[in-house]
Parts: sequence; C-alpha cells; structure tokens
Amino acid sequence: MEKGTLYIVSTPIGNLEDITLRALRVLREVGLIAAEDTRRTKKLLNAYEIHTPLTSLYDQNELRKSRSIISRINDGMDVAYVSDAGTPGISDPGYVLVNQAITNHINLVPVPGVSAVITALSVSGLPMDRFVFNGFLPSKSNKRKQFLELLRNETGTMVFYESPKRLLATLGEMEEILGNREIVILRELTKVFEEILRGRVGEVAQSLRDRAIKGEITLIVAGRDKAPPQYSSEKVRARFEELRKDNELTTRDIVDVISGEMDISRKMVYREVLKKATIRL
Repeated sequence: MEKGTLYIVSTPIGNLEDITLRALRVLREVGLIAAEDTRRTKKLLNAYEIHTPLTSLYDQNELRKSRSIISRINDGMDVAYVSDAGTPGISDPGYVLVNQAITNHINLVPVPGVSAVITALSVSGLPMDRFVFNGFLPSKSNKRKQFLELLRNETGTMVFYESPKRLLATLGEMEEILGNREIVILRELTKVFEEILRGRVGEVAQSLRDRAIKGEITLIVAGRDKAPPQYSSEKVRARFEELRKDNELTTRDIVDVISGEMDISRKMVYREVLKKATIRL
C-alpha cells in the first residue's frame, strides 16, 4: 500500500482572510487534520465550510499522538498538521511529528503562509538581511538576563515572542544589558487592535508603564552596531563627571544619557563609574 502524505499547513495569525487558496484546498482534501487546538482550528474550518475530521496534537501529547498519526499515514491516509496560528514548529508543536515522518520516509509537503516572525519584520524598519529568531525568552528574570548576556554582541536583528505580563520587565533588562537600542513592539498583528510601537527601549517602555498591556507580542530588537564601540573607560568617566555638574540630574539620569549617547548598556556605564569610585578609595 502506498503511504500517504503529511502536509504542514500555515494558518492565519489573527485575520482569517490571511490563508492561501492552496491551504484551503489541502485542508478540504486530506483525510484528517491534526491541530494544536481543535477548538481554534474549528473556527477557521467553519469560516470556510471545511468538514474534514479533526484530532488534537499539542505539546503534552505530541509524542504519543505523532505515533498514531504516522501510523495512519503509513496506511495511506493524507494528513495535514496546523498549529493554533502561523507556521507549525515556530515556537509551536510540530517538531516531533515532522521528525517521525522523516524517520518513516513519509512524504512531507510544506504549505507556506503566515508567520508572525516574518510579518513583524516586514514592517519593522530594522535590517532584514540577517536576523535571529529567539522564540520566547525565559520566564524567570535571572535566566532571562543570562540569555540576554549571550546576545550582547549579536549584530543581526533579533526577534522574540513575549508575554504581555513580562514585557515591561523584559524591556528593563534589555536596556540594562543590551543598551538603549532601537526596538519595535508589534501587538495583536493582523487583528482588530493591531498596534506597532517604535523607538528606543527606554522611551517605549516609558510609554507603556501606565497601560494595561494585552494580546500577543512580537518584539524586534536592533543588533549591535558592527562598527567598534565609540567609547572608552576614560570617555565614560569623563562624561559622567561632566554631567554630574548638573544638579538636576540623578545618577540614574546620567547613566541613561551616557548609555544612549555611546550605545552601551547601562550596566556597563555603572561598571565604569564604580571602577572610578573604587580607584578613589
């Protein structure tokens, strides 16, 4: 018996109109649709009057259900896999299923479409010739800081997904570790309340402090300038002493100014200032 085919189908990330004609045809023609959340996928199928049987495949059952689905494909059934939104496997389930299909020499067919990463980059205004997708940052602050430290010297544009509950904390840590870089926050892409915020980390964070942040967040951060940093310990210290003469500026204000002027992290500015204080002792 000839094996079936596994189709990896991209679906809309919000607006149901963002689906390809090919995707609709495949979803109608396969014998089974495996979905991360059958309730969400049902809304899409109902909108286009598609009545193909559904089964669930999500993080917690992916290993077990993948075996069952692979068995059906080996018996000749064509199956489509869709995640909740966008392209399966991109911070979504699908990896295990795809690898089991490869192991079983099953024909894999991608049906391309929407991806929040690419959609966000296309309107970010930041360089797209090279970018790094980092998925969701760690939920705990200390782990998140460690991860951001690893990205300090990354020159490519960086893309993250983030929870609205953690967004302000993440922005504060980014400013501390990566410096006051250009960022773009894209909220509820393709949906009714779509919003795009651009600016430096500090100013964007400030604009969000008194707001209730809701919805799905894609965060894009400029990479480090490829040119050597235009600063030295002596310049940082000299600028600090110069700004300290302004009695209206707090130490934090001064650090913020230097961080923005020299495009270095606030943490590095503090480090240089503390070195000077230690020398004085």
